[in-house]
Formats: sequence, C-alpha cells, structure tokens
Amino acid sequence: MKSNHVLVVPYPAQGHVIPLMDAAQRFTRKGLKVTFVNTEDSHKRVINAWSQKDDLSDMMQMVAIPDGIEPWEDRNDLGQLTESMFRAMPDKLEELINNINKTDDEKITCIIADYCMGWISKVAQKMGIRLAVFCSGSAAVMAVFMSVQKLLDDQVIDSNGVPVKDQMVQLSTNMPPMDPKQFLWACIGDPVTNKKMFDGLGLEGTVAAGVADCIICNSTVELEPETFTLFPKILPIGPLLANNEKTKQAGHFWNEDSSCVTWLDQQQFCSVIYVAFGSLTIFNQLQFEELALGLDLINRPFLWVVRPGMSGSTDHTYPNGFMDRIGTRGKIVSWAPQQEVLNHPSVACFMSHCGWNSTMEGVSNGVPFLCWPYFYDQFLDATYICDFWKTGLGLNKDDTGIVTREEIKSKVEQLIRNDKIKQNALNLHERVMASVKEGNSSSKNLSNFVDWVKKGKDNAPDNNNSQSSC
Repeated sequence: MKSNHVLVVPYPAQGHVIPLMDAAQRFTRKGLKVTFVNTEDSHKRVINAWSQKDDLSDMMQMVAIPDGIEPWEDRNDLGQLTESMFRAMPDKLEELINNINKTDDEKITCIIADYCMGWISKVAQKMGIRLAVFCSGSAAVMAVFMSVQKLLDDQVIDSNGVPVKDQMVQLSTNMPPMDPKQFLWACIGDPVTNKKMFDGLGLEGTVAAGVADCIICNSTVELEPETFTLFPKILPIGPLLANNEKTKQAGHFWNEDSSCVTWLDQQQFCSVIYVAFGSLTIFNQLQFEELALGLDLINRPFLWVVRPGMSGSTDHTYPNGFMDRIGTRGKIVSWAPQQEVLNHPSVACFMSHCGWNSTMEGVSNGVPFLCWPYFYDQFLDATYICDFWKTGLGLNKDDTGIVTREEIKSKVEQLIRNDKIKQNALNLHERVMASVKEGNSSSKNLSNFVDWVKKGKDNAPDNNNSQSSC
C-alpha cells in the first residue's frame, strides 16, 4: 500500500511560510503525513515565535536544512539568497528525503514546493517523486510564472527578465493589467540581483510549473475567475486562514502582541483604523513621520503595527509630542495577531501594503482597504482591490514620492463615508467564505488534491472550476 507522506517546502519568507503551513495543517487533518522543511534560519524564527507548539498535529513534523548563506553574508540580499539556495539546497533536500525513506515506514511520495522554489522540480524528477507547486500569491502571479516563455516571445521582457517596453501588459482582457517592472524578478534592485532572481525564480519557476502534476493556490474562483479559466491547471484551495479551522495560525517570524485585542475590545464598533505593512516593507524616516502625523490628524482610534526592522538598520523616531498627543487613542505594537484583529467588530478599515496574505485576510473578514503597495505583486493586489472588487481606495504619493499626512486623512475620511465600498467588501466576504464550505469549490479542490496524493494516480485531481484537469 502506498504511503501518504508529503514533503512541504516554502520559500524562506513569512508571507510564504504562513499560508503553506496553514495548508499543511489541513493536509494532516485529511489524513496526510507532512514533513515541513524550512531553511535553518526560518525554522529557528518560526519555532521561537510559536508560543503554542503543542498545537502542531502529530501527523506533521518540522525539519530544517541550510540555505547555503555564510555567516558573513547578507540573508536580506534576495538575489544572493536565491542563488545560494539554488546552489546548496538541492543536495541537502535529496539527502533529507533519502534519510526519511530509510528510517520512516511511510516514504515520501509527493513534494509540495513553493512556486519560488522551482529548483525543487529537478530533485523531484531525479528521485521519481510526484511534484505539486503551491502559490502563496494570487493566481494571476502564478500565471505570470507560467507565461514567462510567452513574455519572452512577445518581447515584453528580454533574456535577463528586464522589461523591454515601458507599458502595462494583460495576460487576458479580463485579467488585471500588470507592470513588467513589478514582476518579482525585476523589482528587487540592481541589474545583477534582478538577473539572479530571474534565473532562480522566473526561469526555474516556469520549468516547475510545466512539469508539476498539480498547482494549488491560496485563492478562490470568486476572486479571479478569468485567471482560473485561462489557466485551469491552477486549483484554488483558499482562503487558507487558520481561523476557518478554529486553530492558532503558525509560521510567524515575530511574537504576536495579543494586548492589542484587549485594547480593541474597549473601542467602539467599526471605529478603528488598522495599519500594518507586512514583513518586508521599509519606510524612511520622513515617510514614517508623515504616516504618524497622518494618523494623528485623522483623530480616530488606530492600531499600528511597527515591525522590528521596518526602518532597515535603525529604529524610527516618532514626531515630537506624537505619543503624548495620541494617548490611549492609538495603540502601537511590534506584531499583531492579524486574523483576530481583522475579525474584530471595532475595526473599520485596513491600511495595508496589500500583500496577498493580508489581502485574503481582509477580504475574508469583509474589511475595506486603504491600499499602500510597496513592491512586487502588491501593486497587482491593489488593482484587484480598487478596480476589480471595488473594496478599497488607493493612497497616492506626491511628486517627491511621499504619501502625505493630508492624503492619509483625506482617503480615510472618504473610505469611512463610502457605504458602497463597505457593502462591496461585505458581499465579497460572503462569496469568498462560501467557497471553503463543505461541498463548494475550494473545499472540493482541497479534498480532490488530498485524494490524488493518497491514491498515487498519475493523473492530476479535477479542477472544480473548469472542465479541464490540472
């Protein structure tokens, strides 16, 4: 009898680890045994921040392998990290699988790899193990990875992944327009880094998507219908939210400050502006001050997450008198239990960088957005929010590249008064959350995927949103 043991490997960033760990815990509840493989650095951070380790299923074990970064090298250099992982991790992953298969009665029969870890496809092929790719971003982002050759053929990008023309592109007339300068491999920084990212993510991701037996995605057909029609190989199994299953979310790199929930309990219904910019956004001192002064100017209660490292190498300085002026009207924490916060009745709106996890959490709780994207797919996500779903407003920068305090005040007031956006957010919430109910699209896709893993069939699971299979 075939075993039901899967190896799950996320990209070493919090926005990738969290949704894949949520998915992994769902796999265990459906009878799969999971070995979850982080890099050593991510593994240490996740374990240190996880206060309820006993919540981990008996069917799931967490292990770590090195990413190849030397102690004197900068792990925040994404180009270097990507190149190092591509060089060092395949042998380590193969060694791990061999050791598991020697000592464990249930051998690894499927690898579920993050879409940014495309090099894993070569390990899977070499070892004769089936491969599934997991996309922690939108299906539209996965579609970009699946369209790299077309982008090259159409001369949208050159052989280094560099955009050829300064123009927006659409993979389909009903999909959102995208700026090639904001593709993952093109938006990090210098040309050398971008080339490393294109080789390690764009090209390898394309190969992985092509050879994968299945692609699963933290999205729903309700959010991106055209993308799932155009790319039926992608199975939506989202939203992957721990509170759907009444369990604690795992995978954070920082400790959550639950005191903010107690503070929210003391606020009036639908009164609080929740401000959080994810795990990678960095503000300079001037922008940080303008944000603080904008929150002061709106004269409403706010909960603001100021993450360690949000300013890069130094701590930010708050404007003179800011802390005294806001008093108990504002609450500032280093990290928040975001799903719990967004589900709280006192939260009126979400000022966000629009990372896909935050987008899914806001949508799933019916919260309107103030969109402040930082890089990569966040601009695409903001386009979905503002132009497609119409559940939020964008914050605009001035001629110097700053979102001013006046802009913040103006957009908050516009959003608070806009009943149409609020209703759109509630309607979308109902449709999205219905998809994970028993018998509906995302729920069926997840069950079909697990059944496919268990049965060990060569063909991929059916996609409940189209006539095609993956």
